[in-house]
Amino acid sequence: MKLKFMKYRKLSYWLSGLLVGLSILSLATRGLNYGIDFAGGISMEVTPVSKDYTIDKMRHDLAEFNPELQSIDDNRAILVRVGLPKGATDAQQNQRVAEIKNILGDKVQYSQVQIVGPKIGGELVRGGILAILFSFILMAVYVWVRYRGGYAIGSFLSLVLDFIIMFGFFSVTGLEFNQTSIAVILMGVGYSINDKVVNYDRIEENIKKYHKMPMSDLIDLSVNEMLRRTVMTGVSTILAMVALYLFGGTMLKEFAISMTFAVLMGTMTSIYISNVILYHFNLRDNEGK
Repeated sequence: MKLKFMKYRKLSYWLSGLLVGLSILSLATRGLNYGIDFAGGISMEVTPVSKDYTIDKMRHDLAEFNPELQSIDDNRAILVRVGLPKGATDAQQNQRVAEIKNILGDKVQYSQVQIVGPKIGGELVRGGILAILFSFILMAVYVWVRYRGGYAIGSFLSLVLDFIIMFGFFSVTGLEFNQTSIAVILMGVGYSINDKVVNYDRIEENIKKYHKMPMSDLIDLSVNEMLRRTVMTGVSTILAMVALYLFGGTMLKEFAISMTFAVLMGTMTSIYISNVILYHFNLRDNEGK
């Protein structure tokens, strides 16, 4: 069965407009839930004195601080990360460290204690923004060099949509936005661009083969020919994320959720939105829209 993507192309306009509008609205009103990397906080590496003092018991003891806990060093040590109030002073930071140590008492040994202040967090934010802007520029340049005309415009517009929707996802869901989130955004957009290139290459090949086929039918044919490859690639990636979510521990759950969304978003924009944009361009010298 061949799916008629072009028949419902107006749906892609409404869908993309809705997602972009929702993303921008959420970013303007809710903003992003910055993690310790960006907002500042306390990072401790501790080793329980007794095996009976598990990571779950530690999470319960520190519940009032909403901590992030992760087993490290082959589960022998635990990484404790606790946020700080916005604009916390040095005295408040040291007080929070003392409060945590008072709760943990002699049940753990401390290997490392670090405080990420607002200044360092701000520098990380700027670095993250620069990384995203630099990657966007490089991808845009690649798209413009690789393609011309409608292909380049379709890829570029889809690239912009990918970035906006990914940021909107973190804002709407309230998932912690940290350095890992930036990696997810870049990986997701890279995945999406790769998928677009594969579909566009097939459309270019079919334009040379089917000189008289209407453009809407040709795009449908090309997308359907690559649909199995696109779906299988997406499903295999999502299955890996499901495994991470189920067995990767608390710290990897948010990564798995956001990466799954990135794959779904990239698949949607590559097989539908970016290809629909091509419909409005003359991709043949001797054929109209």
